[in-house]
Amino acid sequence: MPKMKTKSGAKKRFKLTGTGEIKRKHAFKNHILTKKENKRKRMLTKKGLVHSRDKQAILDLLQG
Repeated sequence: MPKMKTKSGAKKRFKLTGTGEIKRKHAFKNHILTKKENKRKRMLTKKGLVHSRDKQAILDLLQG
């Protein structure tokens, strides 16, 4: 049986922290930025954490 491969899409989008949380980027900061407030764009720049309910599914993708 061959080794399970990590999902490359998840590998590019998520990172594990030292405490076991999963970091992610915010959506909606790609284009059409003229109608968005400066505060909103600034907040979307920062990293977020994955919700605890989604954590196991993402770990399964990352661990292959």
